[in-house]
This record gives sequence, structure tokens and C-alpha cells, in this order.
Amino acid sequence: MSVSTDLAPVAPGASSRQPPAAERVYTHVKQCVLDRRYEGGMLLTEGELAEAVGVSRTPVREALLRLEVEGLIKLYPKKGALVLPVSAQEITDVVETRLLVEQHAVRKSSDPVRAELIARLEELLEEQRAHADAGDLTAFAVSDRCFHAAIVKSTGNEILTRLYDQLRDRQLRMGVAMMHAEPDRIAKSIAEHAEITEAVRAGDADAAADAVRRHVTWVRHLVHGDVR
Repeated sequence: MSVSTDLAPVAPGASSRQPPAAERVYTHVKQCVLDRRYEGGMLLTEGELAEAVGVSRTPVREALLRLEVEGLIKLYPKKGALVLPVSAQEITDVVETRLLVEQHAVRKSSDPVRAELIARLEELLEEQRAHADAGDLTAFAVSDRCFHAAIVKSTGNEILTRLYDQLRDRQLRMGVAMMHAEPDRIAKSIAEHAEITEAVRAGDADAAADAVRRHVTWVRHLVHGDVR
């Protein structure tokens, strides 16, 4: 990778050094799983991953063990790693947890109204519209997740924020999968985000919490084949 000569000089190897091999494999596989280049049910082999990233098999094994702990893959000795599909139970569990956290957070963020939060939500809405126009589902899912995370962070409760952050990868993966299954959902999500923003702006905690409830629980309808 070339470096601009306008940059200040750095110590040899200080910033140009690549991340450890296992970290590179971990990042590669995780990103491919989250944006569905590696879809649920796909079997990945150590040899293929080693070749894709340009490393030996040892760091591949290390990275796959870490990804298995995170629940993204299932290792099968001498066969490879199976990318785990998003299950109905996982969706149900994530929705239940999100409701507990997000309805509390949006109520708290609506009383009193926080101008900086409104500005951030409006900024993210514009991002989402741009990603939707470009057809970039992965970027849209990231911005979607940031929208909700901004509301949770605005509570000032660091424990709650860290708890919510633990759902990040599951939310991103589910978001991309659901939008592929239901493309019209993108426009609906933007409209519902706008509704949440307006309720927060108005300081109407009940309306904001109800808007969050309807927005978050739509996934359950998809799971049961009853998409609205």
C-alpha cells in the first residue's frame, strides 16, 4: 500500500506493519459472513481461507475458533467450518433483548429532548437514504444499527450501552439477511426511523416507545411468514 509523501515520517515498521495473520483471517471471514458473501450453510475450508487471505493454516484455525465462540460458525474437524444461518430462535432472542433496551432508552432520550441526539438521528437518516438509493444493503444495515445505538448511547448509561453493543454483529447480519428477503423493507425502515425521530423531537416518550416497538418487532412477522 502506497503512503502519501505529505505524511509525517514514522518509525520503520510502526504503522505500515500488517495486523497479525490470525486477526486478518478473523476480519476477512467475519466481514464476509456479516455481508453474506459467505452465506448460512456454506462450508469453508482452512485451505481456501488461507489462500484467500494469504496466510498459513495455523492462523486460520485460531481465527475460526474465535468465530465459533461468537456463534457465527460451527467447526467440524477435518471438514471445515460451517457458516451458521440466522435461526428463528436467534431472531426472537435478539428482538426481545432489543425491545427491553431500546424502549427504555427512547423513553429516557425523549425527556428531556436532546438537541444533539436529534441532529445525529437526522444525519443518519440522510445516510440511510443515500445508501438505499445506491442499493448498498450492508452500508444501510450499518447505518440502521448506528441509528438505534445513538439512542441507547444518549441515555448516558455505559453498562446499557455495552450490553447493546454486544448485539452489534447479530443485528448487522440479521439486517442484511432480512433486507435481501424483503427489499421493500428498506423504505419502510427509513419511514419508521423518521417517525421515531419526530416522536423524540416532540418529547413524546409514549409515542417514541410505541414507534420503536412496531419497528423492532417487524422481524417476527417475517420469521412467521407474515410480513407486513
